[in-house]
Amino acid sequence: MTEETRGALHHVELWVPDLARARDEWGWLLARLGYQDYQDWPDGCSWRRGATYIVVEESPALSGRTHDRTAPGLNHLAFSAGIRREVEALAAAALAHGWRELFPEKYPHAGGPDHFAAYLVNSDGFEAELVATG
Repeated sequence: MTEETRGALHHVELWVPDLARARDEWGWLLARLGYQDYQDWPDGCSWRRGATYIVVEESPALSGRTHDRTAPGLNHLAFSAGIRREVEALAAAALAHGWRELFPEKYPHAGGPDHFAAYLVNSDGFEAELVATG
């Protein structure tokens, strides 16, 4: 392990109530962000970009069927999503793929006046933040 890789995010695993829906919604978004199909098994799948991968799994050990981003636990995943016009295009296209806008009245500065981002939530209540990096 090098200093460069120490502390880097290795993977994130999201437990979901409907694997097929999660595969469609997350798969579309992650593919647009440059992730590639990585793993596939009966209860889950993952996508990889570089050394980091994201898993969605409908685990047999799932204790509930709903995710609440405002409860303790994961609130959202934030992704660098390109320049402003790329964020705008991706956010607009996401609406046809199971995602809806969060904070539309504050778009694109819901994170503050110097932060340009789109906030989306999917059918299962998971939030993705698409941050403009240039």
